[in-house]
Amino acid sequence: MAEREETHGSIHPRTAVLTRGFDPSLSVGSARPAVFRSSTYVFSSPEAAERAFAMTTGKIQPRDGERADLIYSRISHPNAEILEDQIVPLELGAREAAVFNSGMAAIMTAFFTFARPHSTIVYTTPLYGGTTGLIHNFLEPFGVKGIPVLSGDAAGIERAIHAAKNCCIVYLETPANPTLTMTDIERVAEAASRHPDRPVVMVDNTFLGPTFQHPLQLGADMVLYSATKYLSGFSDMVAGVALARNAEMIHTLRSRRVMFGNILQPDECWMLDGRLPTVALRMNRQSKNAQRLAEALHGHKRLGRVIYPTLFQDPEQIRIFKKQCAYPGALFSIDFHGGKKAAFDFLRRLRIARNAVSLGGVETLVCHPKTTTHSGMSEEELKVSGVTDGLVRVSVGIEDWRDLLADFEQALAA
Repeated sequence: MAEREETHGSIHPRTAVLTRGFDPSLSVGSARPAVFRSSTYVFSSPEAAERAFAMTTGKIQPRDGERADLIYSRISHPNAEILEDQIVPLELGAREAAVFNSGMAAIMTAFFTFARPHSTIVYTTPLYGGTTGLIHNFLEPFGVKGIPVLSGDAAGIERAIHAAKNCCIVYLETPANPTLTMTDIERVAEAASRHPDRPVVMVDNTFLGPTFQHPLQLGADMVLYSATKYLSGFSDMVAGVALARNAEMIHTLRSRRVMFGNILQPDECWMLDGRLPTVALRMNRQSKNAQRLAEALHGHKRLGRVIYPTLFQDPEQIRIFKKQCAYPGALFSIDFHGGKKAAFDFLRRLRIARNAVSLGGVETLVCHPKTTTHSGMSEEELKVSGVTDGLVRVSVGIEDWRDLLADFEQALAA
């Protein structure tokens, strides 16, 4: 799918991310944003303080283009506002963003904002273990029922949405973690739009966004990120982001963020903001590396399969990939004939790639999902989802792909 360009005013996203939302005159002429560590902010007058609180609590609505004066850093702060402005053009179709101190904080706040007592959430599986745990361990005791549907089963998702009573959220992770199964976002969004409750369609876009997949242009209402991954890209910070087409949706989300106190702190906002201009550069290099590695390993005698979008065999998966993704991304999974023992032997013999969870960093990381990131799933859930004993997930970095291939080949040969 060709990348759809979207201008912000008269400039394109790659320019907007460097120019939007920051006025050097407010930072003593600094060419790039400074770090503002203040916990509280001084008002110009009592009337200004009154108006700021009235706007923040929703008693009055801001005028067009108006933003409430800063009050307290749990509510907002300059670095969060700069980051939220500058990240918007990267997510095509977005109008507003909210930043959080982790990806799970973004997901949790979104769920607690739009879920209702005795409502239902339809979600794809496999799903990141933390999100599954949030649904089962925290939301279900509050009377919010989770309805899992296998990723890629568009007809099954449509049936689940149609049958769901008091449906509040439809939650997709596409590609799925770690099977890379893709779900047709547009088809799901259309099904949700026909439901009388008009559930909010949320997409965890961490794996391919914001460079290779744009869910908001495909009908999704909200996109969520673990910004720890590709947005940050250096495995040295934890952050989360939510973006939406509807600005009011983000304003509501921010009001919950005030309550939970899970805004991203100034130093981390400053770090993340400085990395946004290189997201596409890094992701493109990582995707090219991953494609070369996956295709070189395809057919290896020790591997039952190599799972990567350019190697898909299922016609429906090929169709979805071509329809909604610009490039295949930097993640692939390999499934060993020898099960857990073979997978563990491979992991311990790697010399360049590192055995660690997480993904999206400039270094190559590999892990065994069944015993780590997805260990909270039941045996039945694991079996249905295709998370096997022999499955290893690979997040490819920016190293020279030839060195990575040599490392994988020696680990396989041993």
